[in-house]
Amino acid sequence: MNPLNHPGAHQIPEIDVEKRGELKSAEINVSTNTGSDSPDAFTKTSSPDASSDHHDIPSTPVLLKGKLAHWNAKVEGLAGLEARGITRVLPEEKHDGGINGYVQMFALWFSMNLVATNIITGLLGPLIFHLGWVDCVCIVIFASALSSCGASYTATFGPVSGNRTMIIGRYFMGYWPSKIACILNVIMQIGWGIIGCIIAGQMISAVNGQGLSIAVGCVISALCIGLIATFGIAIVYTIERCTLNPNDERYAFIPQMFAILILIGSAGKGFDTSAVSVGPASTITANRCSFFALEFASAIGFSALGADFYVYYPTTTPKWITFFTTWSGIWLALIFCNIVGVGIATGVALNPAWSDAYNISSGELLLACYNGLGGLGGFCVVILALGSITNNAPCTYAAALSIQVLGRYAKAIPRWFWCVVITVIELVCSVAGRNHLFSIFQNFLPIMSYWVCPWITIVLEEHVLFHLVKGVPFDWTAWEDKKRLPVGAAALLAWLVGWAGAIIGMSQVWYQAPIALKIGGHGGDIGAWLSIAFAGVMYPPLRHLELKQFGR
Repeated sequence: MNPLNHPGAHQIPEIDVEKRGELKSAEINVSTNTGSDSPDAFTKTSSPDASSDHHDIPSTPVLLKGKLAHWNAKVEGLAGLEARGITRVLPEEKHDGGINGYVQMFALWFSMNLVATNIITGLLGPLIFHLGWVDCVCIVIFASALSSCGASYTATFGPVSGNRTMIIGRYFMGYWPSKIACILNVIMQIGWGIIGCIIAGQMISAVNGQGLSIAVGCVISALCIGLIATFGIAIVYTIERCTLNPNDERYAFIPQMFAILILIGSAGKGFDTSAVSVGPASTITANRCSFFALEFASAIGFSALGADFYVYYPTTTPKWITFFTTWSGIWLALIFCNIVGVGIATGVALNPAWSDAYNISSGELLLACYNGLGGLGGFCVVILALGSITNNAPCTYAAALSIQVLGRYAKAIPRWFWCVVITVIELVCSVAGRNHLFSIFQNFLPIMSYWVCPWITIVLEEHVLFHLVKGVPFDWTAWEDKKRLPVGAAALLAWLVGWAGAIIGMSQVWYQAPIALKIGGHGGDIGAWLSIAFAGVMYPPLRHLELKQFGR
């Protein structure tokens, strides 16, 4: 049974006082509480539960009032739209997962990553970094295996806590510093949305024989992503399942899988598995480092949303099952798609038709790989385009939730509205950047890993060293209470030091750090690894001092 069929997935929870308050005259009513961050310029009210130090839901929230509340109620009344925002899912609201729930964990992530976006990522190894078949395949396998661990680890907190990933981040970064991570997560997820819109737009345009411009294709893609994300997690899970049998998650990946298998059958003979890396040994080493960093960055960003999709799973869900199903779903899809992309890239130099198509767009290149299949080839490209849309809808969904974590003013604005705002941003930026896809890939992905890597390092050390080892459990009811959450000074300082490590180890077109330049003739990107090392060394002693000084 699908655990996301629980009414709480798309109805307002009865205990959610943010939605169940009396909505009358004023537009917004704000009250003080320990989990808020409001100035005194707004109206204040009291609640019978205000004196409770350990109430799970803030008793005095920001409420929409008047016309805003009226229109919000109309929108949230639409069939299937998820009304819940970042409010914690309580144990009694959860649904039994069972075997189908575990299969769905795998199916969600496998479907999300069995997409053209990851085929395009594989192209970069031979085409941008001039690496051969063996080098690229080895890097894809090991970088993907490592990066998949991030989301798999944070996902284990979803069932037990009932909190979204960025809310869980408050238990490691503190209430205020965690807002920085939220902002960066929003930027990262929007960036992925832009990439997805461009790729889908290029493919839609290619299928239409350039009769439909890439810009129009980007608009169509952005609107589809926004629509799916707006309706919420229930529709995300539904779309990730197979359309052949909506009650069986085991076949979620079939349409995409068939399209990619047909691609292999059509283009596989053009793969050059004998291709070797080009350049002096030192340059090849630098390019290996940079491509590994890019491959690692392509999935490590999921760490910031891993728990978002599991909040309705029961608290008794085994963590090892959550980790393994998530990890295998991401890893298997990544290596499959990336290696197909590597194969296509090795054949571009040998196939004039592919080379000409590559000079137009990645969408044209994928269509050229189906050459000779007629309408079937075009249909497969459309399937891949739809896959890019479903891959990025969860990212847009998670970005909207991250905005709500920024504070109770942002939380007062419904999630669906933030999805609309994000969709507009993705639409405009994708149209503007439609001709610079590979530059966006090459520069955006590694940079986004620079903040995630020290963040996940701090999460792991806090969890293991200061909770598991000391036998201190998390109080998941404190998700909105600044006085019960960590101060966050240690995490913030360690995170900034981690960023410093990334800066001195990054190798980008626009900046090459001194340590990065030591690798090869023109530098290799090791920023992610230095950020992990710097943050990992700094956090334990700083956190020890913080606990000694503040006790939390």
